[in-house]
Amino acid sequence: MMRKRARTSLNSPVVDVWKRELGELSSRNFAHRLAASEDLVLRLDILRKLDKHRGCVNSLSFNAAGDILVSGSDDRRIILWDWETGQIRLSFHSGHHNNVFQAKIMPYTEDRSIVTCAADGQVRHAQILECGVETKLLTRHHGRVHKLAIEPGSPHIFYTCGEDGLVQHIDLRTRTATSLFTCKPVPSQSYFSAVNLNAIAIDPRNPNLFAVGGSDQFARLYDIRTYRWDGSSEFDRPVDFFCPPHLVDDEHVGITGLAFSDQSELLVSYNDEFIYLFTKDIGLGPNSAFTSQVSTGSDAGDMTSDNDSDKRPSNVDDNVKDAPQAYKGHRNCETVKGVNFFGPKCEYVVSGSDCGRIFIWNKKGGELVRVMEADKHIVNCIESHPHATVLASSGIEHDIKMWIPKAIHRATLPTNIQKRRPKSRFWMHRMVSPEDLMLQLFSLQRQGTGPESSEEHSDAGRDLLQLLLTFDTNSEHNSNSDGSSDDHDDDEGRDATSADDCSV
Repeated sequence: MMRKRARTSLNSPVVDVWKRELGELSSRNFAHRLAASEDLVLRLDILRKLDKHRGCVNSLSFNAAGDILVSGSDDRRIILWDWETGQIRLSFHSGHHNNVFQAKIMPYTEDRSIVTCAADGQVRHAQILECGVETKLLTRHHGRVHKLAIEPGSPHIFYTCGEDGLVQHIDLRTRTATSLFTCKPVPSQSYFSAVNLNAIAIDPRNPNLFAVGGSDQFARLYDIRTYRWDGSSEFDRPVDFFCPPHLVDDEHVGITGLAFSDQSELLVSYNDEFIYLFTKDIGLGPNSAFTSQVSTGSDAGDMTSDNDSDKRPSNVDDNVKDAPQAYKGHRNCETVKGVNFFGPKCEYVVSGSDCGRIFIWNKKGGELVRVMEADKHIVNCIESHPHATVLASSGIEHDIKMWIPKAIHRATLPTNIQKRRPKSRFWMHRMVSPEDLMLQLFSLQRQGTGPESSEEHSDAGRDLLQLLLTFDTNSEHNSNSDGSSDDHDDDEGRDATSADDCSV
C-alpha cells in the first residue's frame, strides 16, 4: 500500500518561484498563482487612508487600468484618486441632491465618462472636459437608486435599478433610458406592489444575462434577448430564480448585494443571513410557483423532509439537494452592503460587516481565512483591484482605506469574532419608504378589513403597520450630510459644473 507523499513545509509562493526559474511555470500562471496566494491575503495591511470626503463613502470603483479609484459619498461629490500616491486627480459635485450611492467610470472613454446614481432617484452622466466637468440628468426613479451595472466592454450601455422596482436600460449615444420592467413579487407576496431593488449585476461571460435582488428572498435572472423593444413581450418574467432552499418561504429576509464571477457564478448577500454562491445549474427555474412548497430550515443547507417530497414541483425536487455554498461569520442587518469576489480568478469572497470588519473567505469550501478591522462602525463597500492583490474599503467613516500585502507577519483569525445579532427589520429602513408602506396598508384595507378579511391579509397588515411605526425617518445615513432637504427638482435636467466647482 502506497503512502501519501508528505506535504512540503515550504510556502507555495516559494515553490512557485522555484518552478518559474526552472521553466516549469509560465510567467502568466506564476502571476495569477501569486496574486491568489493565501500568504498575500494574510499579509494585507493598510497602505494609506484617502480622507477628503465630508460624509459616508458609499461607492468605490477602479478604472480598467486600476490606477484610478473613483468614489462617491453622502457629501454628493465624486473624487478620482491616484490611490498609489494618495493624491486627488479630480473632485467635482455630482449634480445630485442627495447621497451618491454609485459612481463608475465607463470603459474605453479615457476615464472621462462617469455615470452615477443616488438617493434622490436620479441617474446622471458626468463628462470631464478641458474646462471643467459637465453633468447631465439621464433619467429618474421613483425612489432611491442604489446600484447600476455597466455592460462589460461597452462605453455606452448600462442598467439601473431602484427602490421603485424599475429596471432601466440606458444608452449614452442617444441619452435615452428605456424602462424594461418593474420587478413584481411572487404570488405569495402579492400584497407588495413591487420588489424594492438594491442590486444589479451583469454576467461577464454572457452580457445578455443580468440579475437583480432586493427586498425579498429571490435573486432573479433575466435575458435581454427576450425583450422586444416595441414592448410586446412579457420581459418581466425571469429566466431563473435563485434562493437557498431554507429561505424560500422566509419573507423577512432580503438581498443587499450581488456579484458575478468570471465563471458565471452568482454571489448573493442576504440581510440577517449569510452570503451564498449559486452556480447556474442550481437555480429554481423560471416558474415562481415553487414558493411555499419548500420547507424552511434552521440553518443554511437544510433540506426538505421526505414527507414533503410529493408536494414539490419537479424542478425544486431536482435542485434542492444542490444547496449553494454559504459564507458565514459576518453581520449584515444595519445597512445595504455589497459583496464581491477577490483574486485573479475570483478565488475569494469578500464582504463588510456591521462590526466594522472585512471578512475574506475561500470561495471553494467557504472557509474563513481573514478578518480585518476596517471601520469604527460599519463596512459597506469592498472593491477589488482589477489586476493586483489590492482592496479598497469604505463605510460609515468618511475615509477610504487601501489594503495591500505589506505586513511582515501573517495574520491570524481573531478569537473575538462577534456572533450574529438577532433578526432585525432595521434593514428595511434602507429599502422601503414610509410612502410605500402607506400604499401597501391602503391596498390591504381596500381588500377588506372586517371579519371577512383573510388571516393572511390581517397578518400582513399588522407587519406593515408595525414597520411603519418603527420607521426611522431621521436615519443619519439617509439624511444629507449638511442637513438639507432632498426635496429638490432639476427642471432643466442638466447641470454644468464649472471649473471653479472642481478641485484638481
